[in-house]
Amino acid sequence: MRIRPALAKGFLRLSGWALEGERPAARSYVLIAAPHTTNWDLLYFLAHAWAFEIEVSWMGKHTLFRGPMGPVMRCLGGIPVYRDRVGGLVAQMARAFERQPDLVLTVPPEGTRRYVAHWKSGFYQIARAANVPIVMGYLDYTRRRGGLGPALVTTDDLRQDMDEIRAFYADKRGKHPERFGEVRLKEET
Repeated sequence: MRIRPALAKGFLRLSGWALEGERPAARSYVLIAAPHTTNWDLLYFLAHAWAFEIEVSWMGKHTLFRGPMGPVMRCLGGIPVYRDRVGGLVAQMARAFERQPDLVLTVPPEGTRRYVAHWKSGFYQIARAANVPIVMGYLDYTRRRGGLGPALVTTDDLRQDMDEIRAFYADKRGKHPERFGEVRLKEET
């Protein structure tokens, strides 16, 4: 067994967390990271991903990748994004999937650790533009379980797709449940 998965599994066991689900069959996908209600989510989420032997990537403002921290951020899975470029974030990420056939892009759809009335739709739009599935990653602080749920291949029916996502997250609780808003996209209303 490689060292990072072994360390991640040991950390989870010592901290009282258990791993659930299976590593997805897809080589590349958008990985939802929810609920996202505390800074601790990053540590536990990475431990769960590494226990599954998944190298996750995440988006960060391009300025984070300047200077001596640039290589460190890239090593940690960071992908620089340029918010002011023509074509937007969705197109940039779709191109990243084209360049990297094993890309697993982690997206916390809430976009913050605070309560929000609805999720941001970027994760959904990126998956559709890149023609990759969405895998539902989660942390459930009530049961101290985390892992990966089903892969969703998006359809032309946004509401139906979101109904599946809502059903999956209905029983998942963040560390601060009051900060986890309704699983709904603004585009649904």
